[in-house]
Amino acid sequence: MTGPARHAQAATPRSGAPSHAESNWPQPWCRIESDVKRLQVRIAKATREGRWGKVQALQRLLTRSYSGKMLAVKRVTENRGKKTPGVDGQIWSTPVAKSKGASALKQRGYRPQPLRRLYIPKSDGKERPLGIPTIRDRAMQALWKLALEPVAETRADPNSYGFRPERSTADAIAHGFTVLAKRSSAEWILEGDIRGCFDNISHEWLLANVPMDKTILRKWLQAGYVEQGTLFATEAGTPQGGIISPILANWTLDGLEQAALTSVASTERRRRPFKVHVIRYADDFIVTGASKSLLEHQVRPAIEAFLK
Repeated sequence: MTGPARHAQAATPRSGAPSHAESNWPQPWCRIESDVKRLQVRIAKATREGRWGKVQALQRLLTRSYSGKMLAVKRVTENRGKKTPGVDGQIWSTPVAKSKGASALKQRGYRPQPLRRLYIPKSDGKERPLGIPTIRDRAMQALWKLALEPVAETRADPNSYGFRPERSTADAIAHGFTVLAKRSSAEWILEGDIRGCFDNISHEWLLANVPMDKTILRKWLQAGYVEQGTLFATEAGTPQGGIISPILANWTLDGLEQAALTSVASTERRRRPFKVHVIRYADDFIVTGASKSLLEHQVRPAIEAFLK
């Protein structure tokens, strides 16, 4: 299957960069995380109500807040890639570097640097390209992830399990067992692997549909990458390796489940149900069905049309 072309009053976190007196590390993380969580809850509520102007205002508040910036830096300096530098060779490993890094997360005049391209081996002997942003760009992406994730989670496909908080491969497997283990379960499965998903997502589609600052998103998408000293442009896709990329990929694919279910809704029969269930983990998915013909002639065309 080809890749997609869609391609009580809560306390408000303080805005602005940390002052000199606040530049010590560690910080009062329980309070910081609580401040960010309160804003995320408000973003999710505004999303459910369809108040997109409110969503935008709350995202702006979060991404400019002291708490949001500090939490973003904490996450990128404590994850597995914390010692992997980007093209500038920098990492933030000291308290001073982390505090200065949080102060540097300003959106006015922000310009991301190209990604550092490297390759990691796959189980089949091939290699997967990764694009490594600089530590500052990773922190900026982590900051916007805090603001975008509440929106994405509110509208995500119910049975999507990849790259989502509090979900895992074990959850996907358990759901598969639930829908297939009964004597009356579907006997046919359509298996899908969206080839080159991350590499083929349309930049135009992302800019038109992802609810975040379009200027910053455009800069990330067009940052390019450096491989063996040469700068290459990025015309499409969102690079594997970027903190924001999994959310962008899931955002693009959310709706696939409904497309599959809608394809059979008008012809569903009570006495002989079609038993269509969709389980997706990132760009891999399965669809169950009562017959091979149903999956081949109704479900698959609907999914392919959605991906275009």
